[in-house]
Amino acid sequence: MSSNQVCSVCGVSNNSDANFCSACGAPFPRDTDQDTGRIPLLGADIAAPGEVGQLIITRGPTAGARFAITDPVVEIGRNPKSQVFLDDITVSRTHARIRRNDDGTYSLEDCESLNGTYLDGERITHAVLREGAQLQVGKFRLVFVIGPLGGPA
Repeated sequence: MSSNQVCSVCGVSNNSDANFCSACGAPFPRDTDQDTGRIPLLGADIAAPGEVGQLIITRGPTAGARFAITDPVVEIGRNPKSQVFLDDITVSRTHARIRRNDDGTYSLEDCESLNGTYLDGERITHAVLREGAQLQVGKFRLVFVIGPLGGPA
Protein backbone atom coordinates (compact mmCIF):
# COMPACT_ATOMS: atom_id res chain seq x y z
CA MET A 1 0.00 0.00 0.00
CA SER A 2 1.51 3.32 -1.02
CA SER A 3 1.19 6.36 1.21
CA ASN A 4 0.21 9.77 -0.07
CA GLN A 5 2.19 12.99 0.07
CA VAL A 6 0.47 16.32 0.62
CA CYS A 7 1.55 19.32 -1.45
CA SER A 8 2.95 22.05 0.80
CA VAL A 9 1.86 24.69 -1.73
CA CYS A 10 -1.83 23.88 -2.31
CA GLY A 11 -2.59 21.08 0.19
CA VAL A 12 -3.76 18.48 -2.36
CA SER A 13 -3.00 14.81 -1.62
CA ASN A 14 -0.87 13.07 -4.29
CA ASN A 15 0.59 9.60 -4.84
CA SER A 16 3.78 9.01 -2.89
CA ASP A 17 5.79 8.44 -6.09
CA ALA A 18 4.69 11.73 -7.73
CA ASN A 19 7.41 14.23 -8.62
CA PHE A 20 4.99 17.15 -9.04
CA CYS A 21 1.64 18.09 -7.53
CA SER A 22 -1.24 17.02 -9.77
CA ALA A 23 -3.21 20.19 -8.88
CA CYS A 24 -0.72 23.07 -8.91
CA GLY A 25 2.42 21.60 -10.49
CA ALA A 26 4.72 22.36 -7.54
CA PRO A 27 7.72 20.01 -7.40
CA PHE A 28 8.04 17.56 -4.52
CA PRO A 29 11.46 17.50 -2.85
CA ARG A 30 13.63 14.48 -3.62
CA ASP A 31 16.76 13.32 -1.88
CA THR A 32 18.91 14.89 -4.61
CA ASP A 33 18.41 16.46 -7.97
CA GLN A 34 20.05 13.96 -10.35
CA ASP A 35 20.90 16.62 -12.94
CA THR A 36 22.76 18.98 -10.59
CA GLY A 37 23.51 16.91 -7.48
CA ARG A 38 22.00 19.67 -5.33
CA ILE A 39 19.31 19.13 -2.74
CA PRO A 40 16.20 20.98 -3.93
CA LEU A 41 14.54 23.22 -1.37
CA LEU A 42 10.84 23.93 -1.63
CA GLY A 43 10.40 27.58 -0.74
CA ALA A 44 13.68 28.71 -2.29
CA ASP A 45 13.34 32.11 -3.88
CA ILE A 46 16.13 32.01 -6.48
CA ALA A 47 15.76 30.28 -9.83
CA ALA A 48 18.56 27.85 -10.70
CA PRO A 49 19.92 27.65 -14.26
CA GLY A 50 17.17 26.35 -16.55
CA GLU A 51 14.40 27.32 -14.12
CA VAL A 52 11.94 30.22 -14.25
CA GLY A 53 9.31 31.69 -11.99
CA GLN A 54 5.77 30.65 -12.87
CA LEU A 55 2.27 31.64 -11.82
CA ILE A 56 -0.45 29.00 -11.64
CA ILE A 57 -4.07 30.06 -11.25
CA THR A 58 -5.58 28.03 -8.42
CA ARG A 59 -8.94 29.82 -8.12
CA GLY A 60 -10.94 31.62 -10.77
CA PRO A 61 -12.54 30.85 -14.14
CA THR A 62 -9.20 29.82 -15.66
CA ALA A 63 -7.91 27.66 -12.76
CA GLY A 64 -4.98 25.50 -13.82
CA ALA A 65 -3.57 28.01 -16.32
CA ARG A 66 0.21 28.45 -16.00
CA PHE A 67 2.23 31.53 -16.94
CA ALA A 68 6.05 31.48 -17.17
CA ILE A 69 7.84 34.66 -16.07
CA THR A 70 10.37 34.78 -18.91
CA ASP A 71 10.43 38.52 -19.56
CA PRO A 72 12.20 40.95 -17.20
CA VAL A 73 8.79 42.52 -16.40
CA VAL A 74 5.44 40.71 -16.66
CA GLU A 75 2.16 42.58 -16.31
CA ILE A 76 -0.89 41.07 -14.63
CA GLY A 77 -4.25 42.58 -15.48
CA ARG A 78 -7.50 42.82 -17.39
CA ASN A 79 -5.79 44.40 -20.40
CA PRO A 80 -5.77 41.74 -23.18
CA LYS A 81 -2.13 42.71 -23.86
CA SER A 82 -1.09 41.68 -20.32
CA GLN A 83 1.16 38.61 -20.22
CA VAL A 84 -1.03 37.31 -17.37
CA PHE A 85 -4.52 38.17 -18.63
CA LEU A 86 -7.21 37.87 -15.95
CA ASP A 87 -10.58 38.65 -17.52
CA ASP A 88 -12.78 39.86 -14.67
CA ILE A 89 -14.08 43.25 -13.53
CA THR A 90 -12.44 42.74 -10.09
CA VAL A 91 -9.04 43.01 -11.81
CA SER A 92 -7.65 46.41 -12.89
CA ARG A 93 -6.48 46.83 -16.49
CA THR A 94 -2.89 46.99 -15.23
CA HIS A 95 -3.21 45.46 -11.76
CA ALA A 96 0.29 44.29 -10.82
CA ARG A 97 3.77 43.54 -12.18
CA ILE A 98 6.33 40.84 -11.52
CA ARG A 99 9.98 41.71 -12.09
CA ARG A 100 12.74 39.17 -12.58
CA ASN A 101 15.66 40.69 -10.69
CA ASP A 102 19.33 40.39 -11.68
CA ASP A 103 20.06 38.17 -8.66
CA GLY A 104 17.50 35.52 -9.75
CA THR A 105 14.74 36.62 -7.36
CA TYR A 106 11.30 37.86 -8.35
CA SER A 107 9.44 40.93 -7.05
CA LEU A 108 5.73 41.68 -7.06
CA GLU A 109 4.40 45.23 -7.15
CA ASP A 110 0.86 46.57 -7.12
CA CYS A 111 0.12 49.14 -9.86
CA GLU A 112 -2.22 51.25 -7.71
CA SER A 113 -5.05 48.82 -8.43
CA LEU A 114 -8.50 49.56 -7.07
CA ASN A 115 -8.93 46.23 -5.23
CA GLY A 116 -5.28 45.79 -4.22
CA THR A 117 -2.78 42.98 -4.62
CA TYR A 118 -2.42 40.44 -1.81
CA LEU A 119 0.54 38.22 -1.00
CA ASP A 120 -0.09 35.43 1.52
CA GLY A 121 -3.17 37.29 2.75
CA GLU A 122 -1.48 40.69 3.24
CA ARG A 123 -2.13 43.68 1.00
CA ILE A 124 1.18 44.79 -0.53
CA THR A 125 2.57 47.59 -2.64
CA HIS A 126 5.90 45.80 -3.24
CA ALA A 127 7.31 42.45 -2.04
CA VAL A 128 9.85 39.77 -2.91
CA LEU A 129 8.25 36.48 -4.00
CA ARG A 130 9.17 33.12 -2.50
CA GLU A 131 8.25 29.77 -3.99
CA GLY A 132 4.82 28.72 -2.82
CA ALA A 133 3.64 32.31 -2.28
CA GLN A 134 -0.12 32.76 -2.64
CA LEU A 135 -1.23 35.82 -4.64
CA GLN A 136 -4.70 37.27 -4.86
CA VAL A 137 -5.60 39.58 -7.74
CA GLY A 138 -9.29 40.41 -7.76
CA LYS A 139 -11.18 37.14 -7.38
CA PHE A 140 -8.26 35.14 -8.79
CA ARG A 141 -5.86 33.19 -6.58
CA LEU A 142 -2.46 32.25 -7.96
CA VAL A 143 0.55 30.38 -6.62
CA PHE A 144 4.16 31.30 -7.47
CA VAL A 145 6.51 28.39 -8.17
CA ILE A 146 10.01 28.07 -9.60
CA GLY A 147 10.74 25.25 -12.00
CA PRO A 148 11.78 24.19 -15.48
CA LEU A 149 10.23 26.13 -18.35
CA GLY A 150 7.04 24.36 -19.39
CA GLY A 151 6.36 22.95 -15.93
CA PRO A 152 6.41 19.28 -14.95
CA ALA A 153 7.01 16.70 -17.65
